[in-house]
Amino acid sequence: MGTRSVRWDPCRGPVRKGRQAHGAMSVSTQDSGAVAGHVTLDPDRKHDPHDTRFGDFLKACIKFKASDLIMKTGYVPKLRVRGDLKPLDTPELTHEDFMSIAKHILTEEQFGDLHKFGHVDFAYDYDEENRFRVNLFQARGRLAIAARLITSNILPFEGLHLPETMAKIAMQPQGIVLLSGVTGSGKSTTIASMLDYVNQRKPVHIVTIEDPIEYIFKDKKATINQREIGIDTLNFNIALKALVRENPDVVLIGEMRDKETFEAALNAAETGHLVYGTIHASSTTQTFSRIYGLFETEEIEQIRRMLGYQMRAFVYQKLLPTLHENIHRIPGIEILINDAVVQKAILEGREGELREYMNTVEAQKAGMLDFNQALVDLVDREMIHMRTAMDATPNPDDLQMRLKKLR
Repeated sequence: MGTRSVRWDPCRGPVRKGRQAHGAMSVSTQDSGAVAGHVTLDPDRKHDPHDTRFGDFLKACIKFKASDLIMKTGYVPKLRVRGDLKPLDTPELTHEDFMSIAKHILTEEQFGDLHKFGHVDFAYDYDEENRFRVNLFQARGRLAIAARLITSNILPFEGLHLPETMAKIAMQPQGIVLLSGVTGSGKSTTIASMLDYVNQRKPVHIVTIEDPIEYIFKDKKATINQREIGIDTLNFNIALKALVRENPDVVLIGEMRDKETFEAALNAAETGHLVYGTIHASSTTQTFSRIYGLFETEEIEQIRRMLGYQMRAFVYQKLLPTLHENIHRIPGIEILINDAVVQKAILEGREGELREYMNTVEAQKAGMLDFNQALVDLVDREMIHMRTAMDATPNPDDLQMRLKKLR
């Protein structure tokens, strides 16, 4: 039998967040030559008349260790496997299919938000080990879904192929640590690994504010309270105002989306907390301009001073396809750590010079890592192909020169 996952909303009581698919189903892949390949659903699987095919698609996502499920009205669903989208061998989805799915997995309030705003974000608990971060949205008048698979298995740094420097960053007593990268670059997974590293080693109080909650933590040495927007609190601003009264030592503030959120993060860092967050930026040095872009011109100097003293590390990462059968994707990592040179450059508004400094022996001894150097290291270890490195780099001329020296 399928199971319902229930979350408690203090205002509305129990809220259904997801439902497991009913019936047995086997899945297999078919080779389609030059095409990426199809994923085939067993045509003999049993159906529950009250269920939808959504559960079958999620099960296929888990089975094939896909990172994402992409669904669109009028097309067959696709799984992202090893970075590539592969179509499921199943009929195209109709508008009626999507309406059935929406009514099946959304609360009345979420269904109302879909009609009002054109999209809705939520977490869908498939079972105790697998949950999905889902965005159900409207595109050109038609419904679509993007679902990211999140498992309860939080891997350590070595399991994620992250450098040892991440441990040093994770154990900072206070300050702000930001992870940057595009959507789907593994920022949340890296932060989860860092929080769990702290969880195993320090008797501290960790509070997370997420939209939605992605990884579920179990208390080890630390005590962890996770708050989900829309379930445990109305919005980020209300949750951040209550943060001080919750007496945290370590704080995760989902994504730094606006001025108010970032100001709250800096204030928390100034008052002795270690604050983690994510931001969309294409490098560690571009993170500065992304932050300053949130503020008015007359406010930037004050924010620059706060960053100079409170920044602990900026980490940029990008997931890359590997040459190894058992490793789907590996992160290319760039790390900027706040030392005396970095702090001076920030306070004087010379952030653009930091990339050059990151390549010095002094910076590398401190654990800093330039993205191109990270790519060279991955090529040298035969983890990625040289073409993959060239496609990923923002500075191909510099990378090509470094690769020639490697050869």
